[in-house]
Amino acid sequence: MTGKARYGRILLKLSGEALLGEKVFGIDPKVLAFIADEVASVKDLDVEIGIVIGGGNIYRGVEMASHGIDRAAADYMGMLATVMNSIALHNTFENHGISARVQSSIEMMKVAEPFVRERAIKHLEQGRVVIFAGGTGNPYFTTDTAAALRALEIRANVLLKATKVDGVYDKDPLLHSDARMFNTVTYTEALARNLRVMDATAVSLCRENNLPIIVFNLEKTGNIRNVACGKSVGTRVVEEQ
Repeated sequence: MTGKARYGRILLKLSGEALLGEKVFGIDPKVLAFIADEVASVKDLDVEIGIVIGGGNIYRGVEMASHGIDRAAADYMGMLATVMNSIALHNTFENHGISARVQSSIEMMKVAEPFVRERAIKHLEQGRVVIFAGGTGNPYFTTDTAAALRALEIRANVLLKATKVDGVYDKDPLLHSDARMFNTVTYTEALARNLRVMDATAVSLCRENNLPIIVFNLEKTGNIRNVACGKSVGTRVVEEQ
């Protein structure tokens, strides 16, 4: 493959639902293998990669809280689901020859390193993919917010939000055939119009620190590499021009 990276260090945000594939629950090994191949193609560009993954394919804290489980308890259960996904992703990466580490914001030394910012950066500099598990380690925060937080902590150049659609639309493209996709949108507009780029806390963090967000379709082969190379893929969320 040809190409030159535009970004030296990226934070990739994956939803837990992305791991479902054709399943209704759990993890599809074919999806794990696909993600590993996509990440390997970006590693070939000498790009340093951090990953945050959700847990919605196993457990959704917000949903369960609406059914009577204490919100904080439900969120902690959701954080544990992200650790399960992270371990699965790590194992697949290692099987594909990609050196990786899992760091968890909830300490569980038997299965993951504790999150230590300096150690994470050192892993990245040594060419390892770092998978950040456990969300922020606190209830009431989503993995979107965790992704923005970790991206800033590791000094990533860009936050990549992988989705099932091609970018950010003015309305749900799965429900509206006339939905219009934005090539570029500002943080302020995304928040004001509730465009659901990421949750409001995550977008606000990125706005305050001028961290660009790129929303793109994970399911199209080569998209992560194309985004890393600066090609026009998906929607860029940036500051006012």
